[in-house]
Amino acid sequence: MALSFFWSREFLTNRYFLWLLFWCNALGTVYGYIWYGEQMKWTLAHQPVWQIVFVPDSPTASLFFTLALLWVLYPVKSAVLQRIGHIIQALAVVTSVKYGVWAVSIIFAGWSQGGAQHWQDWMLIASHSAMAIEALIYVRFFGFRWLSLIVAGLWTLLNDTMDYTYDIYPWLPATLYQHVQAVRNFTVTLTIASIVAAWLALKQAKRA
Repeated sequence: MALSFFWSREFLTNRYFLWLLFWCNALGTVYGYIWYGEQMKWTLAHQPVWQIVFVPDSPTASLFFTLALLWVLYPVKSAVLQRIGHIIQALAVVTSVKYGVWAVSIIFAGWSQGGAQHWQDWMLIASHSAMAIEALIYVRFFGFRWLSLIVAGLWTLLNDTMDYTYDIYPWLPATLYQHVQAVRNFTVTLTIASIVAAWLALKQAKRA
């Protein structure tokens, strides 16, 4: 009974809970950009400026989800704003699932290759798992459809292309740098899987 309440529309779209979720994600986004600070500085110093957009993957995914919640909190009537909101929501779902699962997988992969465990790793595992879970939960409250999902999928695949063409992918555990090609293949496969997961979640939401 209690579980069904926490899964209910009444609870998940309660404005107090939505604002709590908004600020948790907003703070996580800020922390994520700080986490990427050194890599962003390195990119600006050694790579063309335009590539900086593709560096902070997880915090940008978190930013998309944070912004997506605003369209739930404040439904709009403008067709243009609705379309913008739908694209942001689709990006939120695809990228949150993708980078949430990616970060957790990379941490465990690093450990499996003999990498050291740090307390920050467990924090990242918890926060990135939450990213993927919340995105799939909130699909049913988002308004995007197929076209927006295609746009989100193409953007995420473009991000993968930029990351592994120009070597601006997220810095990896030291033990994984000898397996960058395998990481790249896993990353692209995960992007496709995340697009499919978003599509299936969207399909299920339309039936509900």
